Amino acid sequence: MPLVWLAWWFVMEAGHDDYDQGGGAFLGIVCVMLILPLLGLLHATAQIMPAATLARLRPRAVRGPEWAWHLGGSALIGTGWSALGYALWGWPVADALPWLAGVGALPVLLLARLRGRPWGPWGAWLRSAGASFVLFVVCGVPAASLAGHYHPPQLSEGQLVGDWRGADGSVLRLAPDGHAELNRVPAHNDVDEDGDFSLCDGTGTWTREEGNDFQNTDRDGVLVHLDNECGQETYWTIGGTTPEPELFVRFGDPDAGELRILTQR
Repeated sequence: MPLVWLAWWFVMEAGHDDYDQGGGAFLGIVCVMLILPLLGLLHATAQIMPAATLARLRPRAVRGPEWAWHLGGSALIGTGWSALGYALWGWPVADALPWLAGVGALPVLLLARLRGRPWGPWGAWLRSAGASFVLFVVCGVPAASLAGHYHPPQLSEGQLVGDWRGADGSVLRLAPDGHAELNRVPAHNDVDEDGDFSLCDGTGTWTREEGNDFQNTDRDGVLVHLDNECGQETYWTIGGTTPEPELFVRFGDPDAGELRILTQR
């Protein structure tokens, strides 16, 4: 379970922008240490042990190593869970099937190697828990350090010029002369109004800014100032990648607030 979870987490997080959310991903790694033993028990109950039962139910006339039948049963049960996930929750078969069918391979092969050891009824469980913790520490720390290496694109003023679009039909048009046009673009609310942001229409100005302490970020961005009274000036941080740049701002709680993203298209 530690290796499977770390592989999934690394694919999802490696090189990705956290949108200035901070250390949430690393904190998640710490919390998973408490969850993995329960997930391991659930996995053993829902897939590994039923697969062992299927392997033992094969006709005696059929030959072959038991671990191979155990492995086939595990893949079959994983396929069944994938089909159930698709039917109930719409899980994509191309993503869920390889994970659920293959997640039992390592436990089955280890069980085959450890079979017959005089460890008692709880020995295998306790040693498995210890091995899982060691694997998690050995593999988790390097994975966390590698996954955090994200570098936002360096966009010039010329590259920022154009239309930036987002949810709710938002369109932010940045002109070469520093003029900005807004259509349902979110902006920070005045401090005496309810809510964290308003969807603003109108015109204003924009400038490319380097990250500083005043904006509470070390990342470059675009500062948009409105001519009307719809909202306060808003700092849009540069994110995404060079081929697919983004502008984003987070309203409210820095760790769990409303995230709005504009893409250039």
